[in-house]
Amino acid sequence: MPLIRPFSGLRPAAGRAAEVIAPPYDVLSTDEARVRAADKPWSFLHISKPEIDLPAGTDPYSPEVYAKAAENLRRMMNTGVLARDPAPCYYVYRVTMGAHVQTGLVATSSVAAYDINRIRKHEFTQPDKENDRVRQIEALSAQTGPVLVAYPSAPEVDTILARASDGTPESDGVADDGIRHTLWLIRDAGVQARLTQLFDAMPAVYIADGHHRSAAASRVAAARRAADKSAVGEKSHDYFLTVIFPHHQMQILDYNRVVVDLNGMTAETLLTKIRTNFSVEKISKAEKPARTGEFGLYLAGQWYRLVIRPELVPTRDPVARLDVSVLSDQLLAPILNIKDLRRDKRIQFVGGIRGLAELEKRVNSGEMAAAFALCPTRMEDLMAVAEAGAVMPPKSTWFEPKLADGLVSHMLDD
Repeated sequence: MPLIRPFSGLRPAAGRAAEVIAPPYDVLSTDEARVRAADKPWSFLHISKPEIDLPAGTDPYSPEVYAKAAENLRRMMNTGVLARDPAPCYYVYRVTMGAHVQTGLVATSSVAAYDINRIRKHEFTQPDKENDRVRQIEALSAQTGPVLVAYPSAPEVDTILARASDGTPESDGVADDGIRHTLWLIRDAGVQARLTQLFDAMPAVYIADGHHRSAAASRVAAARRAADKSAVGEKSHDYFLTVIFPHHQMQILDYNRVVVDLNGMTAETLLTKIRTNFSVEKISKAEKPARTGEFGLYLAGQWYRLVIRPELVPTRDPVARLDVSVLSDQLLAPILNIKDLRRDKRIQFVGGIRGLAELEKRVNSGEMAAAFALCPTRMEDLMAVAEAGAVMPPKSTWFEPKLADGLVSHMLDD
């Protein structure tokens, strides 16, 4: 079974991409999705967040919600807003966010490769979120949210994608957040075969975002195989929807922390305790940390630069040496008594897309007592954690730009 294969994608009809594409289902609340989809009957949010078409207060995990998603998908297909390619293709997908551009391959990836960890993971999943994705896939008999994947250095793949994206795109749309999503098709059987061969030669690829979607696809495939033990050959459910970018093009932003209280300490006492493991320097304004091991602290209207003492960083452990781990192990846990990032209500997380001004705002309002700014996690560090078979701490990575839902979907039809 190859690592990837082409597929007959379901996608917006010519000229309809801008009407259809929407942010990923998990970056908007129901209320935000309802506002974004207002007066947009063909927004993919009607499929990915279908509770917006049901009475306010509807449980987003209720059977009615998944049924509404299936109804909306059928409506968009029956009216020709979404159309399926007649033959299997690979798709070149370019995302442009300001000056940042990344170009990758839309393909279906092997569930079997995922199950044996050739498609490497770096996060735990939550059962309720995984169950939600299983129900969504089964209700639609489709995978509509792509998993974001990175491939290691592969110059020939990069060259093929560059050539394929040199001509007129099949679709080109700017979403309402200003991010541009452009798609080209690779129909040539020889080029498809070469891409399949090149990816088969890779020892591994790496999930960047979409662990719940990939885990759900694996569960759906297992259930369908169990229900039809006589099935022969590869089926559509044996693969899941992915967008695979070269790792060096991917952009990870900082993922910052804000804390509700100082664990009973004054600001002065906190700073004294921090100086045990960090150098502490007052700075005149907000500055993003410039290098690994450096952190920003906003406390009582003042910014500080913190630098961890180098001898405290366990350089051989790919998880413990991450800045998110260093902050937790050397400050949050021993000083603020915040030991469980998943469950402790005294800590919250702010994606770097919001900027350092958001940290100042949360503290100045009195909602939070202090904020910590971090360097972004590097893709190389994520890959090292995955190679070690380890798990990253919660909220370690914030990828931008986000992929569009609705640009290409994968139907499960056998």
